[in-house]
Amino acid sequence: MSIAAERKQELIGEYATNPGDTGSPEVQVAILTERIVNLTDHFKSHKKDNHSRRGLLKMVSQRRRLLDYVKAKDEERYQSLIKRLGIRR
Repeated sequence: MSIAAERKQELIGEYATNPGDTGSPEVQVAILTERIVNLTDHFKSHKKDNHSRRGLLKMVSQRRRLLDYVKAKDEERYQSLIKRLGIRR
């Protein structure tokens, strides 16, 4: 499930570290989190959609790698990011 262009721009504006920043790990994690939330809602009504489930698992692992990168670079940035996104860990 993709996200709307307007919602994507909102996320970029909210999580960007600099103006015009679209590639920082914070922005990438925020966009992935939004897509993951949309897909988990999709699975509540489409329980047998295993093809999309594989995509969900790939997104979750990619988000995990990005979060591990942020944690290795700056622990404080990592903590603030997961708190803002509401990700537990």
